[in-house]
Order: sequence, then C-alpha cells, then structure tokens
Amino acid sequence: MAACVDKWPPAAYLCRLPEKFYCVLPDCTATDRPVVTASAAPAPAPAASGSSGDYVWDVLRAEAQDDADDEPLLRKFYHDLVLSRPSLESALASLLATKLCIPGALPQDQLRDLLAGALAAHPEAGRAARADLVAARDRDPACAKMVHCFLYYKGFLALQAHRAAHALWSDNRRAPALLLQSRASEVFGVDIHPGARIGCGILLDHATGVVIGETAVVGYDVSILHGVTLGGTGKESGDRHPKVGDGVLIGAGASVLGNVHIGDGAKIGAGAVVLRDVADGTTAVGNPAKPIIGKKAAPLRRPEELPGVTMEQRWSD
Repeated sequence: MAACVDKWPPAAYLCRLPEKFYCVLPDCTATDRPVVTASAAPAPAPAASGSSGDYVWDVLRAEAQDDADDEPLLRKFYHDLVLSRPSLESALASLLATKLCIPGALPQDQLRDLLAGALAAHPEAGRAARADLVAARDRDPACAKMVHCFLYYKGFLALQAHRAAHALWSDNRRAPALLLQSRASEVFGVDIHPGARIGCGILLDHATGVVIGETAVVGYDVSILHGVTLGGTGKESGDRHPKVGDGVLIGAGASVLGNVHIGDGAKIGAGAVVLRDVADGTTAVGNPAKPIIGKKAAPLRRPEELPGVTMEQRWSD
C-alpha cells in the first residue's frame, strides 16, 4: 500500500503535520501502513492572528461563536461545552461526560477526568476525532457545520467514546473501557467493543443499531450507515470479526459476519449479508452477498473518489 505522502486520506488533507497543527495523520492503529513524518510533509500556511494553529478546533470554535451570537438561548450551552474549553480534547471529554454520566452512581466530574486522561495518553485519538469531524462535514449533506456534528451527531459521539474506551483497553484498563462501551451503547444506540481497531476519517451516518465486534478492524475513510453489524458467526473465539479496508461504503442494515476481508473501495449494499471476502472495488449485494453480475471490479481510484468518501450507493462502478 502506498505511503501516506502519496495517498492522503481525504479527511486528512488539511492535516499534514502532527502535534500543534493537527493536520490529521493516520495513527497506524488499524493497519501497518507507513506514516509520513513531519519532515516529509509539506508545511502549512502560517496560522492567522488569534488562531491556535489547530485548524479543526479553530473552525469549530468560530462556528460555535456564530451560533451563540445568533441564538441567545444557546449561549451558555455553547460556552460551557465549547467556547470555555482550551482544546478539542478537553471539550470532547466534557461533552461525553455530560452524556454518559449516571447521577448518583457515575459522577460527571470523575468521568470527565477518566476521558480526558485517556485522550491525553493517546494523542492519536484526538487526531482521529479531527479527521472524523472533517469527514462528516465533507460527506454528509445534512452537516453544515462541524460544531453541529460535534454536539449533536450521535454517530460521531459514539465513535469518540469508543476511541477513549479503546485507549483504556490498550492500556489494559478493561473495566473502565467496558463501562464506556456499555454507557455509549445505552445512550447512543451504538455498540462498539473497545478492542475493535478503527482508523481515521470515519462517518457513522445516523448510526442507530451499529454493532462492531472485538476483533474487527476498520480502515481509513470508511462510511457506515445505520443498522450495520460487523460481527462473528457464532461462539468461536480468537480473531473472528471482519476486516474492512480503506474507502469502503457499507449500506444501511448490512451484516458482515466472520473473519472476512472487505477490500479497499468496496461497496456493500443495504441489507446485504456478507459471509465471504469482497475484492477491492467490488459492489456486493444480496443475502448471501455476491458481486453484481456483469460488473468488473472498479479500478483503483484516487482516495477522494472511493465510495466511502463519495457516499455513492448506486451501481455506477
């Protein structure tokens, strides 16, 4: 697979350097793809006066300020959850804590500290969150502003809860990781095992009913609609869940079962039940899913033309 300097994930175009500028780089937790180094990446334009140099956070804060100015009712809400926060990670920990806390049993302040600590220990989670926000803005025609995705889109919030849970799971803190999984499932209706490895630039569109198993792997720039299952086939143990390549689009209600591989740029039709590997660039539909008859696998395309980015669900390949 090409090095990242040759094949930037579309959600990562704005993110060319690590650390301060947060030009989102893949964290290589999902695949063994090489990562371009800071010295190899092109330098960004100088930050504007008053900017933090973190493009996604700066845009999100500006959008929040615009909404707060337009709607006085929202001023305190936006101030408490976005405008008063020093970073995207801080805002994300605070927001998830307000959603996932249990009054009298799981205090909001302690949960916020748990989330903030997990994100601080695993900066790749923050980089991935930025790519997820850009992906939602660019792919979802209903998403006019990144701040709306950040505050209101449960698919995004469930995915970020998973990223924090995965950070804890990776640090062998299994109990709090499972706690976050359970609360996210209850609150958002999305059940992602903390062991699952998920890349950057992911869109969970609508998201209700999405289930992703423990040994599943999801690549970069993947779009998954509501009701999708990436699950096992029974009671087998070990590596038993799907491996989804880059730029894949999985339609609503599809089930991908077992340790099967979905190739880069593939499309899985709505309601399909996938039990076998799907080749790169192939459209698979039906129960059991099969490649569309008479259709050749699509040639390898530029990253921005892959189905997971274009959200094109017709049989156009």
